[in-house]
Amino acid sequence: MEDSEKRRIVEAVILGSPEPISAQRVAAVIPYCKPAKVSKLVVELNAEYIKQGRSFEIDEVAGGYQVRTLPEYADYLRQIQPQRPLRLSKAALETLAIVAYRQPVTRGDIEDVRGVDAGAVVRSLLERKLLRLNGHKEVVGRPMLYGTTSRFLEVFGLETLEDLPSLREIAALTPAAAGEGGEKSDETEALSAPDASTLGFDTTIEAATAAFDGSEPVGKPH
Repeated sequence: MEDSEKRRIVEAVILGSPEPISAQRVAAVIPYCKPAKVSKLVVELNAEYIKQGRSFEIDEVAGGYQVRTLPEYADYLRQIQPQRPLRLSKAALETLAIVAYRQPVTRGDIEDVRGVDAGAVVRSLLERKLLRLNGHKEVVGRPMLYGTTSRFLEVFGLETLEDLPSLREIAALTPAAAGEGGEKSDETEALSAPDASTLGFDTTIEAATAAFDGSEPVGKPH
């Protein structure tokens, strides 16, 4: 089979998948094709799209490939979709930030950081498939543990959790982290030091939440 035909099959399979699809799954439907070859063909497809001036590309999100419109066309898409497909409250964003950076966590862990009951918010995020149950913590009472899902990665345009900005990077971007004229404060210098202790999440919750604000995907699934 020629590479040109394989590219068309890869494109069709990714377009036809209702969710991000891995290179392994794509390769499984193409005779004599390995995942590394699929990745190479995706690069070639994106190069073709750029050359042709197309309004979409194949993104790697949530451990798989998905065709998405380019971010610069978001305003046009909003005109036919006046309501955002996913609207998250500040409480939901805070909870997502806590779980994303500290998972697996219990409901009690979330409430310790936020200082308020998190039951309703956690249930809502479970229903939206942004959080998942991740077993039990082996302590008295064996409370449930929570973690983020592949849907979470898809919504925020992340390939893996490793793509999340570090807490130090987030803290350095907050207004309090810079002095007059944009110079770093002593606090920021301390955070940048190689031997700096691990940041306490309760001191960076506002900044971490901001990393998840504006929760539309990077581009739209095609």
